[in-house]
Amino acid sequence: MRFLGFIIVCLTGSLLLYGTGEFPDWGDPHSPASIHLSDYYIEKALEETKVPNLVTAVLADYRGFDTMFETAVIFCAGLACFLLLRDFRERKERFYRHKPTGVILHVKDNKKILNGGKVFEHMDKDWVPSDLIIKTICRILIPFIQIYALYVVAHGDFSPGGGFQGGVIFGSSLILLAISYDLKTLVKRVKEKVLGIYAVLGVLIYVGIGAMCMPMGGNFLDYAALAPLVWDPHHVRALGMLGVEIGVGIAVTAVMAIIYINIVSKGRHDEGL
Repeated sequence: MRFLGFIIVCLTGSLLLYGTGEFPDWGDPHSPASIHLSDYYIEKALEETKVPNLVTAVLADYRGFDTMFETAVIFCAGLACFLLLRDFRERKERFYRHKPTGVILHVKDNKKILNGGKVFEHMDKDWVPSDLIIKTICRILIPFIQIYALYVVAHGDFSPGGGFQGGVIFGSSLILLAISYDLKTLVKRVKEKVLGIYAVLGVLIYVGIGAMCMPMGGNFLDYAALAPLVWDPHHVRALGMLGVEIGVGIAVTAVMAIIYINIVSKGRHDEGL
């Protein structure tokens, strides 16, 4: 089965590499994108979207479909990681946790546990205690990292940033909590069901904002149709982009935490880094 998977990956990769030969050269001024799109985006983006950041205007407005499916791909990656790694089986074997070091010894290895404590003497010799300074600094920094992540999401239409960047920063703050303390601390504060709901919610926010445009007389993801629902019709497209960026940030944060928790604990959510 692994060999078959290896063959499929190699064939798919070869096909993709072969297709890259049809791409235009890097920076080619005569490429279709440079001829038909680039000039229009540069000249009309600020006028039509009221968003100074051209990158955000292109990704969240002109290429809204593409970004929506990128968000869906991220969600599918988290779902695949969950389905492949999550282990719901009950662990029948008992284990003994050495409290000073956190090292786990299975009860079936009775000789090591009862051998006059020699194994534990070796552990105690090499053991480095948990650093209170590191924990305290991380505990202070994490709220500021999360506030900055929210700023990056909310300010992505005026400066570099957006839902992907802000979501990664917020997700990294959760991972920092698990690294500085332990995995159980993160799992206790952010439940698995909550992460799953947030991952779905982020995608639904994006799709929902796009779908709301249709009953208002516009096309899917045509933010201009939402003008009667907002307090500032002149910036309706910018506000629509802000809404979808919030959805992207929520999805990215949840998926990052899901992937990290399942990888470091082998899907058991009981032990980890």
